[in-house]
Amino acid sequence: MSAFAIPIWDQPALPIVGADAAFPVRRIYCVGRNYAAHAREMGHDPDREPPFFFAKPADSIVPNGGDVAYPVATKNLHPEIELVVALGQGGWNIPVADANDCIYGYGVGLDLTRRDMQGVAKDMGRPWDLSKGFDNAAPMTAIRPVSDTGILETGAITLTVNGAPRQKGDLADMIWNVPETINYLSGLIELKPGDLIFTGTPEGVAAIERGDVLVGHVDGLDDLHVTLT
Repeated sequence: MSAFAIPIWDQPALPIVGADAAFPVRRIYCVGRNYAAHAREMGHDPDREPPFFFAKPADSIVPNGGDVAYPVATKNLHPEIELVVALGQGGWNIPVADANDCIYGYGVGLDLTRRDMQGVAKDMGRPWDLSKGFDNAAPMTAIRPVSDTGILETGAITLTVNGAPRQKGDLADMIWNVPETINYLSGLIELKPGDLIFTGTPEGVAAIERGDVLVGHVDGLDDLHVTLT
């Protein structure tokens, strides 16, 4: 096919630290309730049940330092700070022992959630896709290659709002670590280069308001700066 019937959109992409090239984003997968303390604060048992996943649109990414407009259809917007894994390789049924070889690099991301919309959908037994997958729902830093960082297994993960601590945890607190997550997810869908995996959030989630300034941190990576307008 040589032409499209409508203008083609820009390929979603993120900068790469230390490189002129960009990282093209194919799909965004997110792991739900992957820190025990956060599972408890959301009213769930943190026992090691199989992980579950939801998705965000690739074009919901907001580059680091960008303003994010308060989304429509919510009065209870929650940010969730997360380590994001960028895949340079993919496949089906990737063994845990080989999963780290698929990692191109890491970033720091926010899973923005329209919590009131999500709650209504849960109460009605309906899907809650649009409580997670809306415009500008995934602010994120540039990708730092794994060759710079090594494999990230431990380290502080935090979020401040207007300078005050909001979330705090350690990557080692994940219920399902990154290789296990890649293994499990690749048994459900074929992972491919360009996929991002948001790996879950520690406890401390709460609402944010217009004018709030958020700073997300993961040891070894660039801080994420977001202003809600």
